[in-house]
Amino acid sequence: MKLRLSFLFLLNTFFGFCQLPEGFVYANDLIPELNVELRYLGTNNFVGRPIEGYNNNCLILTEETVEALKKVQKELRKKNLGLKVYDGYRPQRAVNHFIRWAKNLNDTINKAQFYPDVRKIDLFKEEYIASRSGHTKGSTIDITIIDLTTKEELDMGSAYDFFGKQSWINYSNISNEQKTNRQLLQRVMLKYGFRNYPREWWHFTLREEPFPNTYFDFPIE
Repeated sequence: MKLRLSFLFLLNTFFGFCQLPEGFVYANDLIPELNVELRYLGTNNFVGRPIEGYNNNCLILTEETVEALKKVQKELRKKNLGLKVYDGYRPQRAVNHFIRWAKNLNDTINKAQFYPDVRKIDLFKEEYIASRSGHTKGSTIDITIIDLTTKEELDMGSAYDFFGKQSWINYSNISNEQKTNRQLLQRVMLKYGFRNYPREWWHFTLREEPFPNTYFDFPIE
């Protein structure tokens, strides 16, 4: 049986097919209008280069997470708003890539943009980098809100993946408009079954995630 599964995996890889594990889906199959921009597929991220395991701009999540997102999207659409997702399921090999990068203290290509006030040696201590990620379980997403007409992101007061207090949910030194936008995102996500991460306004995890103790490592393709 193991040999047969290995053969099928190699066959799918050779022909470019990706067989998702049971319980996972491509989010755009259920929410076609969902805006997806996987930041770790390109260079606009804190590492400054594509991350291992990200081979295509397709959002993969557990089916339960996508069903909850569908409800969020439906409510936001009433205000001509929608969701934009920066990251969802993240392979363990990508997390391992982050770990290797964090240990190379001389590699600071995008420090000025993403972590200007944090020493790279402190990224683990400050919990910006970890050896395990909730994303790898398939029910955690990094997300924001866009105007459906212009496709422009609402101003949240800090950039996605900015390592610093400016990204904390309760950070007060931002405009009223930015606070309102953050509150809207928090309110609608929590309403439909997600919990937030206080130090990242964009980070949410489904409360009843189906794989709370499993860290997956299949590639995004």
